Order: sequence, then structure tokens, then C-alpha cells
Amino acid sequence: MEYALQILKVLGRIVTILPLALFATLYMGKRSIGELPVFDFLVILTLGAVVGADIADPKINHIYTAIAIIAIALLQKLVATWKIKNRKIGRLLTFEPTMVIYQGQFSVNKMKKIQYSIDTILQMLREQQIFNVKDVEIAIVEANGNLSVKLYPEKEVARVEHILPQPDVFNKGIDVPVVIDGEIFEKVLYSRNLNESWLYEELERKNIFDVKEVFYAAVNDMNELHVSIKNTNNLQNLPPILH
Repeated sequence: MEYALQILKVLGRIVTILPLALFATLYMGKRSIGELPVFDFLVILTLGAVVGADIADPKINHIYTAIAIIAIALLQKLVATWKIKNRKIGRLLTFEPTMVIYQGQFSVNKMKKIQYSIDTILQMLREQQIFNVKDVEIAIVEANGNLSVKLYPEKEVARVEHILPQPDVFNKGIDVPVVIDGEIFEKVLYSRNLNESWLYEELERKNIFDVKEVFYAAVNDMNELHVSIKNTNNLQNLPPILH
């Protein structure tokens, strides 16, 4: 009889605690279950340990588990908000993107820094159907551990612009960020033989007179500036995407 009661108690915990864990995970947001950066991975790991312990051990007080789940969700939400408002905090809590291949050459020092072996990089390239390193213009290990690859234009899969006349017009290279959340990246500008004066002039041409209004600005190989501002009222009428 006591054994049956224990089983019923475990089943009751599953019925009550899993919906709460589901709600907490959904509350924490898509990023937590999609990309799993370092901090979010630890949060999900802790959440799983708390829920698992509660289900497996009927002696644990159920209310304390519920409190722990709610506290974990609130902590993750608070940290996620901090990361959005302060990029320095974001950089402390996750990995920075790391360029491991540039113009067909491995960056050995960068690979050692993030402890990625050449075998790992080659495997990740093969998973993207890339078998010749010399075809790779840039390869970046992202914060979530995935490899983003930019092939040389002549090695990319054919697109519409490739078959149009004067295809070089469309080959504008890779956009590199020069402003993020109002902060100017001077080193990036200098690497393109540009400076802040040029940046301010380009912003003024787009009727932007305060760099703090810029959420994201990037420059391509033709020194064309793309800008996305913080005030996105003009994007409020986006069509809904349903599933």
C-alpha cells in the first residue's frame, strides 16, 4: 500500500511540476532553448536537476522545488535583460565569435585559444559540404559553438545576381559592424581606411545626427554603410508569422 502511494505521489509530482517547468522555460525565451549559450546552458542544466530531483525523490518538499524553478526563471530573465542593455555583461557571460579561417588559412592561435582542433574544424566544414579549405574566405566559430562559413564568391552556390550582367556589382564582400548600440568601433573603421568623420558624414546623409540613435551599422567592401536605428516604429506593421 505504501509503495503504491509513493508511486502515486511521484506521478502527481510529474503532473504538477512539468507544466511549471514548461512555463518557466517558455518565459525565459526562445534563446534559452535554441542557441544555448554558456549561461543559458547552465540554467537549463540546473532546471533539469531541480525537476529531476523533485520527481525522483518524494521526500523533497514540493513547494521548495516550485520556488526554485520560479527563482531560476526570474534570474535567467534578469540576466538576459542585463545582457541586452549592457554588452559588456553579455561578453562576460558568453563566448565571443572567433575567426578560425581567413582567406583559406587557418588561424592556429585562435584555434588554440578556443581549444578547437583542426580535425574538429574540418569536420564542421564537411558537414556544410565544404571539402576544400582554400575555398573558404572566412570561417567563424560562433558563441554557440557552430561554424559560420563565407566562401569566395566564385565558390558560392549560384544565385540570381550571379547570372546577371556585371556580377561584380553584387559582390560587395562581407559587412563588418562599425557601430553597435551607439558604440563606435574605431579599429574596424581604421582597418577599412575610414575614420569617425567619414562615419558621421554618412550618418548625416541618412538624416541621423546622433550616433547613439544607431543600433547597428556595418560597412561592406565597397564602403557602403548599412544602418539600423533603435527607434523602429516604422517596423510595427510587420506581417505575423504563424506556425
